[in-house]
Amino acid sequence: MKRGGRSLVSSPPAFSNDAKKLRVSTISNATGLQTEDAETEDDLETSGTDEDDDLTVCGPSTVATSSFTKRVEYKLSKVEADDLSKKKWKYTWEVPAADISNCKWVGTGECFLKDDDLSSNYGLKQKLYKHWLDVYKTSGGNDFHSSKQRWFFSLCNSYRDILHGEKKPFYHKGLEEDSNIMDAYLMHSLNHIFRTRDLVRKNNAKIDKHQMNGKEEILPGDNFLDQGFTRPKILILLPLRSIALRVIERLIQLTPANSKVNVEHIDRFYKDFGSEEVSSDEEEEQSKNAKTKKPSKPSDHQSLFKGDTRDDFMIGIKFTRKTIKLYGDFYSSDIIVASPLELMTKFGKAEKNKDTDYLSSIEVVIIDHADVISLQNWSFLTSVVERLNHIPSKQHGTNVMRIRPWYLDGFARFYRQTIILGYYLNPDMNALFNHHCVNYQGKVKSVREHRGVLPKVLSQVRQIYERFDASSIADVDDARLEYFEKKVFPKIKDSDQGGIMLFASSYFEFVRLRNFLKSQNASFCLLGDYTNQKDISRARVWFFEGKRKIMLYTERIHFYRRYKIRGIRNLIIYSLPERKEFYYEIVNMLEGSDDLACTVLFSQYDKLQLERIVGTATAKRMIKSEKGVFVFC
Repeated sequence: MKRGGRSLVSSPPAFSNDAKKLRVSTISNATGLQTEDAETEDDLETSGTDEDDDLTVCGPSTVATSSFTKRVEYKLSKVEADDLSKKKWKYTWEVPAADISNCKWVGTGECFLKDDDLSSNYGLKQKLYKHWLDVYKTSGGNDFHSSKQRWFFSLCNSYRDILHGEKKPFYHKGLEEDSNIMDAYLMHSLNHIFRTRDLVRKNNAKIDKHQMNGKEEILPGDNFLDQGFTRPKILILLPLRSIALRVIERLIQLTPANSKVNVEHIDRFYKDFGSEEVSSDEEEEQSKNAKTKKPSKPSDHQSLFKGDTRDDFMIGIKFTRKTIKLYGDFYSSDIIVASPLELMTKFGKAEKNKDTDYLSSIEVVIIDHADVISLQNWSFLTSVVERLNHIPSKQHGTNVMRIRPWYLDGFARFYRQTIILGYYLNPDMNALFNHHCVNYQGKVKSVREHRGVLPKVLSQVRQIYERFDASSIADVDDARLEYFEKKVFPKIKDSDQGGIMLFASSYFEFVRLRNFLKSQNASFCLLGDYTNQKDISRARVWFFEGKRKIMLYTERIHFYRRYKIRGIRNLIIYSLPERKEFYYEIVNMLEGSDDLACTVLFSQYDKLQLERIVGTATAKRMIKSEKGVFVFC
């Protein structure tokens, strides 16, 4: 705010060089200053109806500072920031995960997982808490304090980075668990947005009052540093439009009634993302068809790929006092829901003018269904995370005199909370969590003892696991191919037997195997990620009829198509699948002989996949054992 050419808010004590230049630019253009909430009169109107607008958590006899306030008031030193950039985190405590068998939570720093004070609203704003409680009771709940969604909200509200790779998804008989976690992170997002907005509004009111009283002295600065470079604070990354539909619909449902008197562009939203509502006639017809015709795909595949499965979407969501505005301009939105693919497309279009500054002030990133994203293109997701929290190239109308110091100092990524949720863990998810999540408040992750899925192999198949050695994770791909060339392929080449399926988990491995088989003039056909439907049909016929000896098959095409391949007599699993159910699905395709064989290659760097399939205890023994061959029947 300005009065008589002078700023009524004192500047922060220190600025980075870039920030100083931006500040000088802002002061010289003082008449154009805005706060990030200054779009409409409706935005600037203070709510005046929420009992906890003082941003504290109030009990009957105590006043405790909320986790939101503790976070924004913490002043990170340069020494701490430098340490976080290269820190190797140590997980010092653990607690059982009551809702997941053989699972526990481990974390850094001090353990914060304890019973919350029921009188504190669990850190939620009063109106959000009341509305969520009503929604919970309406759905049949009777013990909110002990509920899974309340517990996971408290985990999110700690503002620590979270890696949960044991979340049972809605499409895999986990609708309740998935919905509970979704409700928790959506309420956390709403709570963060509403608290941020209320803080800005209250400070606006104080500055306006100060101006109206005609006072010329500068207001104390620290209390009024309440903004980032741009308005968007929450980024939710999802793989499919159908999942985005589910998330945004629930976000609207969880918003209190007085904050959604109007939802703008809802018709356009359903047109773009589809509606899950099914008419009674359609439901009856679907029920008849289900009884008369056996589905060709497993139930989890049908559930996941129901609806709009396109992976190119991005939508801004803005909250005003009484309205939810869908399709808001990204710079004026509070929440951005997007797919990594669409963001990468935006990056490409913005390359000339560098217009991705709307990601500069993201404070909470939620990556849901990370396992599905990993079967799209994980490098896109990594690129998106790397673009977050950079100092912007333009001012975008922000009042620099009210930007928090940790933005100006380039420390925003140390305040950003990242929540990664998936059905399973893989090395890419671990790498993202270990190297790109540097939240000063610490980390929490789930760890599980797996029982394995070998009992789900129906036929009497000799499953021979062969371990190969690799000196480092960087050498594992070359070591795997070398082992295959020298130990496995010669047996295939010298055999007259056909019906050999060669399964590869990644497209990179698929390409290397394809090139090697070509160099050996091998008789083979392909079912790869980019094989067109005509070639797929022809390859399946050739393989079944014995016109091609080897079929090269990938996990990604199995994920999207779930083919039942006929004619397999010898299965070679070049690399273990990430999804444990794919293992027994593919092994159960073996047919036609009393001497069915399955060969599996693995190394010590395949521990995550191996333990999901053979069990955690068995996997540890197989990796550490002096012998390198293991047989399961």
